[in-house]
Amino acid sequence: MIEWLADYGLFLAKTATLVIAIGVILTLIAYGRRKGQSGSASTLKVIELDERFQRRRHQLHLAAVPKARRRQLSKQLRKPTKLAGKQNADREAERVWVLDFDGDLKASKTPALAELVSLLLEEIQSGDEIVLRLHSGGGLVHSYGLAAAQLDRLRDAGARLTVCVDKVAASGGYMMACCANHLIAAPFAVIGSIGVVAQIPNVHRLLKKHDVDVELLTAGRYKRTLTVLGENSEEGRAKFLEDLESTHDLFKHYVAERRPELDVEKVATGEIWYGSEALEAGLVDAVGTSDAYLLEKQRSQARVLNVSLESRSGLIGKLSKGVESGLERGVDHVLQRVEDLRWQRR
Repeated sequence: MIEWLADYGLFLAKTATLVIAIGVILTLIAYGRRKGQSGSASTLKVIELDERFQRRRHQLHLAAVPKARRRQLSKQLRKPTKLAGKQNADREAERVWVLDFDGDLKASKTPALAELVSLLLEEIQSGDEIVLRLHSGGGLVHSYGLAAAQLDRLRDAGARLTVCVDKVAASGGYMMACCANHLIAAPFAVIGSIGVVAQIPNVHRLLKKHDVDVELLTAGRYKRTLTVLGENSEEGRAKFLEDLESTHDLFKHYVAERRPELDVEKVATGEIWYGSEALEAGLVDAVGTSDAYLLEKQRSQARVLNVSLESRSGLIGKLSKGVESGLERGVDHVLQRVEDLRWQRR
């Protein structure tokens, strides 16, 4: 009896610990969301990439020479830098504004992108260029439609937009990429996937086997077409496919407007192309990496400025954000992995 009570007490202690841990996690997530809804502060961060590159190049050069020569060489290297800085101050150099967009299934970086676009539209001058380093395998249609609309604001304002894809711009990611005036992809970057996909599990037969009925009441003939719990009809399935085709047509039309020389019907099959193949298909304008493109701009004496927004929050806010983002990343990783399998060629 005493042993049973001890085991039962240990079980209760473990259960209580688990419940408390889950409660703390949920509390942190709720706190983080309240802070986010109340408008958490963010800081604009601007890094001049050409200056940082020159500093590091000098460091590398100094490390490669004997120690006895480093002091003298360091003075020699600083003089041209100061002279170049004075020369740049006397002239208006071309400015290249660099943005980064790392897309998830919900394109959750869109609000930050929208704010940066608004800021740049107030600042950019004639001759400036905006370079977007894009990485996205796509996701929700409405989310990526909004993200692409932010890039359209730059086009509509007459700004020069270059999009660099080093790894992947597929589906919704390509919807964003095609907004560019000039689109560059790395040789093995995944490009395309101009298509629409939807999958819905249905457990109706399992419920029916266990004598479980599901009542689905709607007002409107097509308020629900396919469902998870109810029995799906051929009419509902046909309407669902019709909606997918309609979305696909909108996607194709969007791409065709922004890349009029592209044979959209030929490439809008849901397939993907690697960078070199994408160039032949007309999906991109050049093959190369973002690093090579920006280095070329630096060599042409352009000022290359990386612009980003960084959120500021206290310790609790950071913990809550970390917990929530960790859980979301876990779910997104599984879903993204399923999506990535479609790109892998056998």
